[in-house]
Formats: sequence, C-alpha cells, structure tokens
Amino acid sequence: MLTTRPRGTADILPGQIENWQYIEAMAAQVCREYGYREIRTPIFEHTELFVRGVGDTTDIVEKEMYIFQDRGERSITLRPEGTASVVRAYLENKLYAGPQPVKAYYIGPMFRYDRPQAGRYRQFHQFGVEVFGAKQPAADAEVMALAMDFYARLGLTDLELHINSLGCPTCRATVRDKLQQYFQPMLGELCPNCQSRYDRNPLRILDCKSSRCAELALDAPTTADCLCSDCQAHFEQVQLYMQDLGIPYVLDKQLVRGLDYYTHTAFEIMAPDIGAQSSVGGGGRYNGLIEACGGPPTPGIGFALGLERILLALEKSGKLPQIQARPLVFLIAVGDRAVRSSFSLLSRLRAAGIAADMDYQGRSLKAQMKYAGKLGVRYAVITGEDELQRGSVMLRDMYAGEQWEIPVGEVINTLKDK
Repeated sequence: MLTTRPRGTADILPGQIENWQYIEAMAAQVCREYGYREIRTPIFEHTELFVRGVGDTTDIVEKEMYIFQDRGERSITLRPEGTASVVRAYLENKLYAGPQPVKAYYIGPMFRYDRPQAGRYRQFHQFGVEVFGAKQPAADAEVMALAMDFYARLGLTDLELHINSLGCPTCRATVRDKLQQYFQPMLGELCPNCQSRYDRNPLRILDCKSSRCAELALDAPTTADCLCSDCQAHFEQVQLYMQDLGIPYVLDKQLVRGLDYYTHTAFEIMAPDIGAQSSVGGGGRYNGLIEACGGPPTPGIGFALGLERILLALEKSGKLPQIQARPLVFLIAVGDRAVRSSFSLLSRLRAAGIAADMDYQGRSLKAQMKYAGKLGVRYAVITGEDELQRGSVMLRDMYAGEQWEIPVGEVINTLKDK
C-alpha cells in the first residue's frame, strides 16, 4: 500500500528527530575532542567490497545484504555496515599518503534484511569511528574509551564493556583446528548453517543464534585459549591501559563478533533491560582488512554503535532528554495591514537569529493565541490596527501572562535582552 512503509523501516517524526539530533551532536562533539574527523561514504557500494571485507561466511553476507543489479548490470549492495566503505575511501583517495594515523567517524543509515525487533530495523543507523595506521595497544584503549565516554555523556552509565582477543591469523589457525576437533563428534547436531561453517570458518559457530548450537558450544575452545605470545602481550597491554583509565570491563572469552575481519581486540557494549538483544554497539581491531581490500598492510581499529539501540536504552533508563523544537516567538496579527507588517517583522527576527513563526490560516485573534499556546512559544508579538497607528506592538510573555506595549523598532533588541 502507498500509505504503509516497508517492514523493518521507521519514520522519524518531528518531536522524535530532536532526540536523534541530540545524540548526533554529542557524537560529533566527542569525536572532535578526541581528534576524529567526519567522513561520508555512499549508501551503496560494489557487492564485492562487502563479500571480501565483511566475509562470505558471515550472516550479513550469506543472508542479510540488499543486493541488486544496476542498469549497467553491476552488482550493487546497500551498505550493511560502515567500516568496509571507509576502508575503500581510505584507499581510493590515498589517505594513506598523508599523516598517520587517520582517525575518522561517520553517522548514517545501514541496511540488513533481518527480523525486525525492538530497536532493530532493516534500515538502521550507526555512529562509528575508524583508526587506520595505529598498531599500539593504546589505540585499542582510546577507541573503547571514546565509546564509553560518549555513552556516559548521554547519561548511560550502567553499561557493561565486554572484551576479548581474537588473535592474529596464526592464532586463528590454531583455534580453527581445535574447534573442528571439538565439533566433529557433534557435527550432525549443529544447525545447517553451522554445518557449512564447520569447514569454511568454524569460529562462526560460536556466534550462531541457534540455542542448540549455543548449548553445544559452551565448552568449545576459545580464541583467548589459543593466543600466541605476541597477541597475549598486546591484549595484556590493552587491559593495563583500560585499568589506567579506570574503565571497568568484563573478560568474555565467548565474544567473537559477527564480522570476519576482526583480529586481536574485540569488544561489545551491553545495556540492561532493552530486550533479548542487549548489545548497543561494539567493535575491534582489523589489522588485515585494508590489505584484503587491496591496500598496503595497515593496522586498523574501530567501532559501530546503533542509534536506535541507544535511543531504546535511553528511553528504558529514563534518560531521554526532553527536547522541544519550537519557535521562541509567535507573531499574531489582526487585519490585512497588520499581517503584512508582521510578515516583514518575521523576516527581520529570523535574520537576527531569533526563531519565530506566524499564522498562515487567517485565524481570529483568540484562535491565534490558543495556537501559540499549543506551540509552547515563550513570547507573542501582537499587532492590530491600533498598534499599527501607534507604531508599536504588544509583547506578551506567554509563560508569565504579562504583556507590554513597545515600539516596533525595539522588538528585536527587547527579545534579545530577554
């Protein structure tokens, strides 16, 4: 139907969008203070970018991407996540030739064909950061600290930060062998997806949403059990930096994340009381991703936080700000000459940076006053024939119920003073 939005999408209406703008402004402010600059990439990319970058054994690539053929018969995909696109932009625009590391952030819509539920949509929005060219453990700690600082400024202080290390390719080969040995006797009990993952990428079995697969994986070997000495040392240094910052965390050996490109540090941020899916964001290090996308060996780390999940967490915790986008001033005019005079004054108020509006439906004085009250404006500027003759207006404080007659030429300065 033409009057029904597609399933898994949402209209963000006036009265709601102000909360989104508040979160986005907070994200931009935090990133600016941490030295991150905004980047904007296309909403769609060549499909191969995500197949190679995200991983062909992930649920995203196997089941969730919106893929279509354009008129040039090229395979195009609506971006399901932001990191691969930022990596592509980093390479295509030769950002690696400039000062390193490159620290960027993005805010925008992503698309996954998933089952809609509380705070999860098929078109959803993410705030993410990426750091290219920094391999030190301090960079891992900074990225996690930025995320937790952002949440704290929003008032979300009861979140849990879960961290783990996925190791390097050598560690991954070790855990792959151990996982195949562990799951081999129970291969027939795994879901069809995990049976196919057994040969291709058994680590994905640990991320399966099937309750039976999760039960079978309870005692499975973990990446944390298979770290080489270098990866173990890196992870220990990350933890020391987090302790220095006073940021509490939970060591979670079962944490693997849903994308194949992660190496070394991985983390997820959990919020209580927002439903079965308690994650409000996460990320990690991806030292091989830029090389996999055709670039030089370059370390990287980042995160992505779901804005819908953040709004849900704010709502559940009673931390949603009470933001009302309303004009400060409403001009009330009675009579054609007064309407023209008020319309001219309206333009001057706006040019002076004062949010103002007026009636465009020809309402009566009483109806205009009632409408101004519904808008919640602070001041009404009332003009009628008598005021026109005296070159004045009535300025009414709608909150205090008081009003004054002032010369029309003093309206702007009077409002600025107030």
